[in-house]
Amino acid sequence: MKVIAINGSPRANGNTRQSLEIVGDILVKNGIEVEYVQLGGMLLYGCKACGGCFKNKNKRCVIDDDKLNDLLEKVFDADGVIIGSPTYFSNVTSEVKAFIDRCGYVSKANNGLLKRKVGAPVVAVRRAGANFVYSAINFFFGIAEMPIATSSYWNMTLARDIGEVQNDEEGKHTFINLGENMAWMLKKLN
Repeated sequence: MKVIAINGSPRANGNTRQSLEIVGDILVKNGIEVEYVQLGGMLLYGCKACGGCFKNKNKRCVIDDDKLNDLLEKVFDADGVIIGSPTYFSNVTSEVKAFIDRCGYVSKANNGLLKRKVGAPVVAVRRAGANFVYSAINFFFGIAEMPIATSSYWNMTLARDIGEVQNDEEGKHTFINLGENMAWMLKKLN
């Protein structure tokens, strides 16, 4: 089994990435392969709502001058997807939003390529607004017909400066539980 862990933060080694790694370490301990993808900071265009993916039905977005199609191939081949995002003005980063929109359309255009893959959100926030980020990612998983892995609390850390997640004991515990629950779900479904 394989999980793609998407870092939507432009800070490649920041709190979002470190949070993803806490979850990923648990998955690996359970025999599940994890591939980390750096999405934040990537040149990624928003969806044009052109309908080309519904016309072509080739598991690709017609916008082909960024790297989204490479990522889509990995996501559609995986058993699970973790989307991590910091909180930017009470929402996901623009790269995560572009990924959600375009991936969602391509999946729907090709008979639900995300259906029954396990999804999990991971959120980093300085102080407030994380619930909107958590919801935006979960809404995407829900409409894509993906079972959502949960934890003992919302999957978030209170951290701003790089590395502060390591001081958030409750956040780390939440991510460990998330990894355990996601591993359990993946094993049951596969």
